Amino acid sequence: MRVNPLHLGNLRGDLFGGVTAAVVALPLALAFGVSSGAGAITGLYGAVFVGLFAALFGGTPAQISGPTGPMTVVMTTVFTALLAKHPDTGLNMAFTVVMLGGIFQILFGVLRLGKYITMIPYTVISGFMSGIGAIIVLLQIGPLLGHQASGNVLDSLSSLPDFLSNLNPTATGLGLLTLAIVFLWPPMLTRVVPSPLLALIVCTLIAVVLLPDSDLRLIGEIPTGLPTLRLPLISPGELKDMIGYGLMLATLGSIDSLLTSLVADNITRTNHDSDRELIGQGLGNLIAGFLGGLPGAGATMRTVINVQAGGKTPLSGIIHALVLMAIVFGAGSLTANIPHAVLAGILIKVGIDIIDWGFLKRAHRISLKAAAIMYGVMFLTVFVDLIAAVAVGVFVANILTITTLSDIQADKVKAIDAPTDEMSLNYEEKEILKLAGGRILLLRLGGR
Repeated sequence: MRVNPLHLGNLRGDLFGGVTAAVVALPLALAFGVSSGAGAITGLYGAVFVGLFAALFGGTPAQISGPTGPMTVVMTTVFTALLAKHPDTGLNMAFTVVMLGGIFQILFGVLRLGKYITMIPYTVISGFMSGIGAIIVLLQIGPLLGHQASGNVLDSLSSLPDFLSNLNPTATGLGLLTLAIVFLWPPMLTRVVPSPLLALIVCTLIAVVLLPDSDLRLIGEIPTGLPTLRLPLISPGELKDMIGYGLMLATLGSIDSLLTSLVADNITRTNHDSDRELIGQGLGNLIAGFLGGLPGAGATMRTVINVQAGGKTPLSGIIHALVLMAIVFGAGSLTANIPHAVLAGILIKVGIDIIDWGFLKRAHRISLKAAAIMYGVMFLTVFVDLIAAVAVGVFVANILTITTLSDIQADKVKAIDAPTDEMSLNYEEKEILKLAGGRILLLRLGGR
């Protein structure tokens, strides 16, 4: 079936799907914005602009796009690195990286690389995604317990004894209540009230009504109205790193989006256009960078919820973005009292869901080499560097694949120096070998 064009034939379903997806996206966008270090509003801007332009120009009709855990982790690294070196201009340079990522995605689509993007070995993708999930969980331990978020995993781990010995009881209680709600809320009720939104509302009301004088860390009022234009800014000394991070965002966003497209195809019985999807995602990220938003990708949970609520065409994604845009323009004061601990609890659930538990449990049974690659990539992702993790994982996986194919080919090579009935030799070949008396070696190659 061809990709559905934008039309009004499913208006009611798209309206319900888009509004429901926006309700789910709101707490996640706020949480991703806060955890990135750039502020809650950047998460909302990312959800609006990536969601809108990916829906308008993408190739997966029912897909909902916006900030995701993996993309936010990369951007947290970018913000931290560039702001540390360039306090005055680092923020604009970081959003320039988002623009570069969008440009690379557009190039991927123009060059028709969509079908190759998802050919990265699954062991590498699994290890990387699990590493991303572990990073999200580890970085949110501090905020969950009422402390300032750590800049990286090692800082968070080294500060863990201090976090535990000096935890804020009020923040910890709200964080644990948030975790209880998002984990225990019945899945069948998610279509009515999504668990992240329920946790956000319930725990924020408790903080405002029952704990008005507590020393909770709060988001504070976010800006409303039109975003500030972020003009591209590239420092020659940082050019290599900025291009590297841009490629990382583009590759990760492409993989994330196209895997979500496959999920959408499966539940809607349609076929997406992968190259067009990359162009749409690239345009969304390019504009998000210009307007100070986090980068995004196709979001699996939001896409599934959209379809379950009736969304079938790109109109649902557009409605999702417009609803969030309305919130941006009028709800700045409503977010002021949201505790950081509540957002941390929501993000910990996101991180746990990203970890590939199924493959972690069975990888060693499938292949020790596959398990070694997956755990190696996961370790490098968490403790070394995101780009290095993927590069090393792909290199090692390809080397092992080449070695395996070479071994298979070598097993098919037969050296013959004397006629034998075991080999399918014709009469002339047998006579030549017999006369040669071992002075001729016949090599027979086999394979596929």
